[in-house]
Amino acid sequence: MFRVLKVGVLLPAFILLVACSPKLDWRTVQSPQERYSALFPGKPDKLERHIPYQDQELNQTLEAVKVDDDIYSIGTIQVPVNQAAVTEKIVVKLKSNLLDRAKASGGTVIEESTTYQTNNRQRLATTDYFITFNLNERAQQQMRVRWITRQSSNGDAMIYQVSVLHSNANGDSPKILLSQEEYANFFNEFYPE
Repeated sequence: MFRVLKVGVLLPAFILLVACSPKLDWRTVQSPQERYSALFPGKPDKLERHIPYQDQELNQTLEAVKVDDDIYSIGTIQVPVNQAAVTEKIVVKLKSNLLDRAKASGGTVIEESTTYQTNNRQRLATTDYFITFNLNERAQQQMRVRWITRQSSNGDAMIYQVSVLHSNANGDSPKILLSQEEYANFFNEFYPE
């Protein structure tokens, strides 16, 4: 009888606990080489590669985690001192590639002024882009992305692309969907040096 009572109390408690446990496993990730810390909703994978730009190779790093229909990612391009003058041109090229692709698909782009915070808690202006990509008549992807450029004391520059890509979009506004807490946490807890 005591065993039945114990199972009768523990089983519903266990089911309730499992039902309440979050699918997102938030963790702070320190990336000293890329000079940032960020809050990811799981353990990200890290990829590194070299990308050609004007007869040189730039180091690019991508840290990303996939949770259900979402990919949370931070891309970093390190621009050496001798190329730092072209940093803004690189950012313009990154933006235009992505935004032009969205427009070519018949999608939309919404811009919103916002701020981000550095490691030393300084608030700086940036822009968030809420993008819809039309893959076909019935399928869409939505994305929230921001680009941040930080100049370091040694003269090189870091270009950050912070983004969430949501598949299986149902036609809701990307601004409304990707401003929800689970996405806002990712953007608000990104701290470059």
